[in-house]
Amino acid sequence: MNRKNIIYLGIAFLLGGVVIWNELRKVSLSEVYLELVTIKWQWLVVAVICMLLHWAVEARMIQLFLKRSNPDFSFKNAFRIPLIEHLFNAITPFSTGGQPAQILALGKSGVDYGVSASVSLMKFVIYQIWIVVNFVLCIILGFHWVSGNLEKLSYFILIGFAIHFFVVFCLLMVMFWHTGTQKIVNGFFNLARRFKIGRKLERKRESTLAKMDNFYEHSRYMKNEPVLMLKTSILTIAQLLVYYIVPYFILLALNTEDVNVLKVIVFHAFIIMIISLFPIPGGAGGAEYSFTLLFGTFVVIKSKLVLAIFLWRIVTYYMGIILGLIALVIQPDLDGNKVPESDT
Repeated sequence: MNRKNIIYLGIAFLLGGVVIWNELRKVSLSEVYLELVTIKWQWLVVAVICMLLHWAVEARMIQLFLKRSNPDFSFKNAFRIPLIEHLFNAITPFSTGGQPAQILALGKSGVDYGVSASVSLMKFVIYQIWIVVNFVLCIILGFHWVSGNLEKLSYFILIGFAIHFFVVFCLLMVMFWHTGTQKIVNGFFNLARRFKIGRKLERKRESTLAKMDNFYEHSRYMKNEPVLMLKTSILTIAQLLVYYIVPYFILLALNTEDVNVLKVIVFHAFIIMIISLFPIPGGAGGAEYSFTLLFGTFVVIKSKLVLAIFLWRIVTYYMGIILGLIALVIQPDLDGNKVPESDT
């Protein structure tokens, strides 16, 4: 990690500490302690296992994507990648640092950097498609739970969905209507040039078109590998499910009665969508606020809700940061990870 990333890491922990402390100020510490000593730790362990499975499933996806170029890529090396990705997503605004970090980590693990970029791109596309499909289902099944009582929050949910849907729509246009999309992009830059003429705009046009061409070439490979896409899609669905269900086991650990598992999954999906709108690393503030509003609808004891927020952030956010730092320190096994002679 460079100095800039270390600063980001410090800011992430500082912001998180301020938010948690602000929540703790609203309740009696003695009440929080009483909730803490009655925790059913076995359910908290299950929540931790779910997060570990979340990263393990992604590691398996990486192995599948590398099967052709690096067939002996070990699970140990693969498991490092999502942890490092989580670390840099967690400490950078809008989670922009995750993809470059995982490409670099794959490269240092013996994978060609071009292949690393391809794996990152394919994983991103599949994840975006299924997160939108999943979110459509969540809106159908549970949007009525927030649209009435939490109208302002519902606007954030819809805005988050619209952004993710637009991203997927653009990706699909490049995949299946490449020539037409190029014309649209060129038309946009020609229109923009009327208002701002300069080399910078032309360089931006060239960069955008080059990235579109690169993505189109990778999408052709994806379309020619339906079995691989099916396997990674199933794994992505499983990855999302074990992540979204984490608050359910945290609430069980806190002796919350009559917990509706479907409602918890839907609410957690909504929270993740809201967090994506906040430029602050980890969505600090927005994450806790949305959790309070949504889960506060059936967790009526304030001390229990505050402790639930604290445990949720530890399991889904801070644990990944700590494991990501450990993954950075652990050196990858390079033996057997190099590209086979026949492929070079």
